[in-house]
Amino acid sequence: MKTLTEPFKIKMVEPLKVTTEEYRKSALKKANYNPFLLISDDVFIDLLTDSGTGAMSEQQWSAMIQGDESYAGARSWLRLEKVVRDLTGMPFILPTHQGRAAERILYSILGGKGKTFISNTHFDTTRANIEFTSAEAVDLVCKEATDNQSDYPFKGNMDIERFQQEISKRGKENIAAVIMTVTNNSSGGQPVSLENLKKVKQICVENNLLFVLDGCRIAENSYFIRHKEKGYEDKSYKQIAQEIFALSDAFVMSAKKDGLVNMGGLLTLRNEDLALQCKNLLIISEGFTTYGGLSGRDMEALAVGLQEVFEDDYLHYRIRSTAYLGEHLKAMGIPVVWPIGGHAVYVDAKKLYDHIPVEQYPGQALVCDLYIKGGLRTVEIGSVMFGKYDQEGKLIPAEKELVRLAIPRRVYTQSHIDYVIEVFEDILTDKKQAKGYKITYEPPFLRHFTAHFSPL
Repeated sequence: MKTLTEPFKIKMVEPLKVTTEEYRKSALKKANYNPFLLISDDVFIDLLTDSGTGAMSEQQWSAMIQGDESYAGARSWLRLEKVVRDLTGMPFILPTHQGRAAERILYSILGGKGKTFISNTHFDTTRANIEFTSAEAVDLVCKEATDNQSDYPFKGNMDIERFQQEISKRGKENIAAVIMTVTNNSSGGQPVSLENLKKVKQICVENNLLFVLDGCRIAENSYFIRHKEKGYEDKSYKQIAQEIFALSDAFVMSAKKDGLVNMGGLLTLRNEDLALQCKNLLIISEGFTTYGGLSGRDMEALAVGLQEVFEDDYLHYRIRSTAYLGEHLKAMGIPVVWPIGGHAVYVDAKKLYDHIPVEQYPGQALVCDLYIKGGLRTVEIGSVMFGKYDQEGKLIPAEKELVRLAIPRRVYTQSHIDYVIEVFEDILTDKKQAKGYKITYEPPFLRHFTAHFSPL
């Protein structure tokens, strides 16, 4: 059909506050030019993240009424456990309050000084949890990912040649785990092919390395495999996901993405000894093993969400509605990471604001301008998020200066997205007037969440 229609109808509405540009300038100044520090009522279209910001279905809401809030052995836990075991095939399942809790538990056990974690690309919380243990996080995304404009369908893949070189260089005994992030968030929401996952798994087996799947967007990745990788055209999205899980030794998930819930996480494992260590940490920091920081209501909603997310109509609309925004931005001359990924559109801020030097954070400049001009909240994924300093305090920039427009699931309509496109028309018109920013305060870890900025 020519018109991409939402495969759902609206049953409840949430009002949006319409503000003026002058109001938004004042609000952004009070937030120290960091959109994370804005209050949500001052945001018109919120594209900061797709994590926990989606709308739940009537089936999820009705399931929540059945929530069993027993401390141990709740019916709600048994329902969630059954769904997760069927999906992952793993015997040991630990619920957590969100994905970074699962990361902290697993990586604090595996990590430590002298240890290395290898990934196609670590995301921000993954890297922070690894580096907090004094271990090192190494990204080995494929060479094709460096070209934002090529049509290569699986830019989230790991570079197999570099992977083998890193094992030889560091010694397999010093590699704590290999983490495959699907889809690859920091690389533009790009998918990973099953062919690449199988090659990574084979090398892990040959070197006795733990293969961890960061699969918070596993359904979206399965969509791309079915439509872009030969041999999977006739498989269901769930079957493709199960084939991916079969390769994995452990699974970490922020359920706030493809779990279609507002709060929740999972850690599943095959190894009993490792699972016992994780359970001990879970009890200390999250809760008992049959709730792990989640209420019975949360677990009921997640059990339904993990089934709904693999429905054909849902996934088709999810991927195509994101592509709708990306394709229109590209057509108007906005440099975007191509092909469009599953959960977000990534704008190349370095190319769009090519007059702003990297030391003045062009991505942060674009994030602020999008809010001022249209009330859009987005996030920088560049040298604010991933930049480091050398011994003399000089910035070591990130490889890319991107701005992510993450699309919440089942929240905005096409008219909202058309409005976003119109805001970018204003960005193009005034782009030469854009100015950079400097950091006036930053914490030691995950600085982009709470850093303060000042316009130059």
